[in-house]
Amino acid sequence: MTTQRTLSRSSYILVICCIAAIGGFLFGFDSGVINGTVDGLQASFNSDSAGTGFNVASMLLGCAIGAFFAGRLADRFGRRTLLIVAAVFFLISAWGSGVAGSSMEFVIYRILGGLAVGAASVMTPAYISEVAPSAYRGRLATIQQVAIISGLFMAFLSNYVLAYVAGSAMSELWFGFATWRWMFWIELIPAAVFLVALLFIPESPRYLISTGKQGEARRVLGLVMPERDVSTKIDEINTTLDQDHKPRLKDVINRSTGKIHGIVWVGIGLAVFQQLVGINVVFYYGAVLWQSVGFSEGDALLINVISGAVSIGACLLAIALIDKIGRKPLLWGGSVGMAATLACLSYAFSTATMVDGSLQLSSDMGVFALLCANLYVLFFNASWGPVMWVMLGEMFPNQMRGSGLAIAGLFQWLANFGITMTFPIMLASIGLFGAYGFYAISAVASVFFVIYFVKETRGKELEEMAYE
Repeated sequence: MTTQRTLSRSSYILVICCIAAIGGFLFGFDSGVINGTVDGLQASFNSDSAGTGFNVASMLLGCAIGAFFAGRLADRFGRRTLLIVAAVFFLISAWGSGVAGSSMEFVIYRILGGLAVGAASVMTPAYISEVAPSAYRGRLATIQQVAIISGLFMAFLSNYVLAYVAGSAMSELWFGFATWRWMFWIELIPAAVFLVALLFIPESPRYLISTGKQGEARRVLGLVMPERDVSTKIDEINTTLDQDHKPRLKDVINRSTGKIHGIVWVGIGLAVFQQLVGINVVFYYGAVLWQSVGFSEGDALLINVISGAVSIGACLLAIALIDKIGRKPLLWGGSVGMAATLACLSYAFSTATMVDGSLQLSSDMGVFALLCANLYVLFFNASWGPVMWVMLGEMFPNQMRGSGLAIAGLFQWLANFGITMTFPIMLASIGLFGAYGFYAISAVASVFFVIYFVKETRGKELEEMAYE
């Protein structure tokens, strides 16, 4: 009977974590769908390189704002409530991005979608960390990255299929609308599923306790842990919360020294380094990147699909390892692998020659670049991709989890915006060799950051997390 209850409880935890992780799927889909629409946007809105860069990167401004305010608002209104709001924004953005008639209108809807992505990016790992047992919290939190990559993969796959059926992203598909518009509208399906499913999951018990709803917290904790442990867990959570006030932004400041707690700086470092290695250039500009060195649009979109499949496999590897060997080994190991593969990519692109006004790789070097790119994607998604989000969801003490996530999420998306916005400019000025050389140097720097500043969180209860 006890074994049956344990299995039932574990299944329930898995289901509610998977529902929350649909936010990660939409995060990935919304981020990746732009990849196949760049040519269509450029042609429809007559935008130059800088304008195209802003059309692509505009969502990231919304992400930064969404991540920052979601962390704070979630401390006031709840994790689940913010995820529901994000689901509504996903629906509006998906529809609006497809119907946009001008660059400005498109940017407005993309920023709205960015608010949803930013909120989901910090609330999903926070929610999962707060309902998952410490013994397998890492594996459950990694579901977020699997969902993100699955969303990217489905965006790449749907872009490829739609472009294949229509002939190109700019061709008309159904009802007289261009294919690139349908690429956005496909997102309406998972966004609707997310909204409905969220109505059936409970609120985070740690949020409930922080707002004085002890009875409801006891009921939820009884669903995710043995009844005999509930009272002890409530007492542990209460001891980590300041009794004189609810969680607030000022909690990130050490009251004794007046300085920001060290753990916040570590969170910012993790968030920024995840972007400085250039992974989102592959996600957002993959089709443009491969076309720029001689691949056709169809081949470039197919390469994105392959990269998405490799990413899912890498995430499954991370799930298998994260609660066995820990977070730090995965991070520094991934950094070493990314530094090596990025350096190889930089070298490969340095050999490209101009043919009829466009770059061209030799057949051997093209294969080498493809191999290195997919190895790079594998290293990222077996390490920094999932582990950064896992750590941000669990590394902050209960009193400042919302605020810590808000600040780290803000910096993550600002760094994402900077990398995404500057790539077309770097491509035009220093080329792929220079751009990937910069990302390789950043990967090397991240090795030392992990070794000297990041502390292991494997196996620790959330109530054991320290401020420094």
